[in-house]
Amino acid sequence: MTQDTKAPTLAEKLRDQLAAQIAAGTFKPGDRLPSEAMLGEEHGVSRTVIREAIAALRGDGLVMPKRGSGVFVLSQSPRPLVPLQGVDTARLSSMIELLELRTGIEVEAAGLAAQRCGPKEEELILSALAQLRDAAQGDHEADFNLHLSIAEATHNPRFPEMLHMLGAQMIPRHAVSDAPESVTPEYAALLASEHEDIVQAILDKDEAGARSAMRVHLKGAQARYRRLLRQQ
Repeated sequence: MTQDTKAPTLAEKLRDQLAAQIAAGTFKPGDRLPSEAMLGEEHGVSRTVIREAIAALRGDGLVMPKRGSGVFVLSQSPRPLVPLQGVDTARLSSMIELLELRTGIEVEAAGLAAQRCGPKEEELILSALAQLRDAAQGDHEADFNLHLSIAEATHNPRFPEMLHMLGAQMIPRHAVSDAPESVTPEYAALLASEHEDIVQAILDKDEAGARSAMRVHLKGAQARYRRLLRQQ
């Protein structure tokens, strides 16, 4: 049995046509739409149809009638940007994209942490490192917490905000848990060494060393996932 679909009314068709013209820039913000008489002649519809279409456009926030002046196109507020659209953590290519983004953010965060962290932040970083040492291999939460403690040590709230935005998916070992070579003992030892180097440079107040250690860590992860991508 075929489903009975309701055909659009004349008012709906006119609304869609006018909305498309507004979207295309034929009618720009501040422009006055043609009069009812002109719209009726152009589209071959009655004034009742036109008024229904205008009411629908008004309900959509596209136009505003002004008594005695006509109907004017409104400025459209841009839709809020939703971050990280299209990230598919099951795809290696998406994880490489995230690692490239993290490199741009976290290399600078490591340098700022080395410059700005005080005793309280040092204690938090060391605690996070100890938790990562004690955690099971591939514990993404412990890994994330260490990177987050470094971001917080920048004393710039935007860095931890960015990491919170990425969340657990920023740790590729978690996101691609079934990938070949995933968290072998050798790779876990390498990651542990890289994390130690980052933390030591921060504690030594070595900005250049902290940036370099974080870059080595994240660039190495990128290279690993590019190898996995080529093997698919």
